Amino acid sequence: MRQASDLSVLVKNSGEWLKGTGPESDIVISSRIRLARNLAGFPFIKKCSEDDRRKIERQVRTRLEALSGWDDIQYVDIDSLSEVDRQFLVERQLISREIAESEGSRAVAIDPCEQYSVMINEEDHLRIQVMHSGLDLLSAWDQIDKLDDAIEGELLYAFHPRFGYLTACPTNVGTGLRVSVMLHLPGLVITQQIEKVFRSMQRINVTVRGLYGEGSQYTGDFYQVSNQVTLGHTERELLTMVGEEVVPRIIDYERKARDFLMEKGEQDLLDDVSRALGILSTARKISSEETMHYLSKVRMGVNLGLIGDVEVATINKLFIHTQPAHLQKLQGRMLTTSDRHIERANYLQRHLRDSDSLPEELN
Repeated sequence: MRQASDLSVLVKNSGEWLKGTGPESDIVISSRIRLARNLAGFPFIKKCSEDDRRKIERQVRTRLEALSGWDDIQYVDIDSLSEVDRQFLVERQLISREIAESEGSRAVAIDPCEQYSVMINEEDHLRIQVMHSGLDLLSAWDQIDKLDDAIEGELLYAFHPRFGYLTACPTNVGTGLRVSVMLHLPGLVITQQIEKVFRSMQRINVTVRGLYGEGSQYTGDFYQVSNQVTLGHTERELLTMVGEEVVPRIIDYERKARDFLMEKGEQDLLDDVSRALGILSTARKISSEETMHYLSKVRMGVNLGLIGDVEVATINKLFIHTQPAHLQKLQGRMLTTSDRHIERANYLQRHLRDSDSLPEELN
């Protein structure tokens, strides 16, 4: 495991979860499984002194370094990062907003493919997460289960024989498992069915969040669906509920909404997505919110066969690389809001303004 303060290795690449190659990837962006763990012998983070936090960080880092196969893991001291670097890791889904905005000793270990990361001193002492492209919860679970076992072989977790793994938030007590699936649902948004669908989800202990998790806004028609509680449920029950009962139902609703839009007015839909691609390909200045809005339309158009020669992986990458911190990292300098709008437009043009990828009416 190597200490890293320079995030340049991550800047121009994209994580495996953005490749758009997993099952149901026209609608499901990624599957994420997160485990909350705490070390025995230390108070929960909110009760920790700074000395406690430093001891936890040093102990975890030392034990992670002892793990086999971790030579290429990038270990990042979050406390020493600039605000832009911290936001960059949030945009990349490698750390949470909470750990980015907190203070004191905290770190993250990231694998080269960005499939998994281990946050240290977030809400819990450890937050282990694995992300896969598409609806791939079982493979993600298999990977994180082995990773958790390896770490538990080096560290003593806080565990109660009756309640299970002890966590800072009562809703995570038990397995400490949060199963999340990120969905792209423009069809349900356009047909104004999205609120109805999610109201039905709330009745079965499923929560819906925005692109960056708890407290984030719904942008680009992205929604994260996850279990609300873990206590009283086994890992298998939670995986089944989210991955086999809830998400397939939402996928079916979205497919029906897209079919309805195509049957109702394919030419209107083609015009809508073509205009979105045209704006993204020719704009001189564009905000992050506008970009997300239009990229959402283009992504749906690509998956419906209305736009050719634009890969879903490219669109997925643009969703992330046009975010504020990514633009500044790509440019290697701080940018004002106005400058970001200009650089974002330039970046989009470089990746989208290819005559072979535009619908005929835009050529």
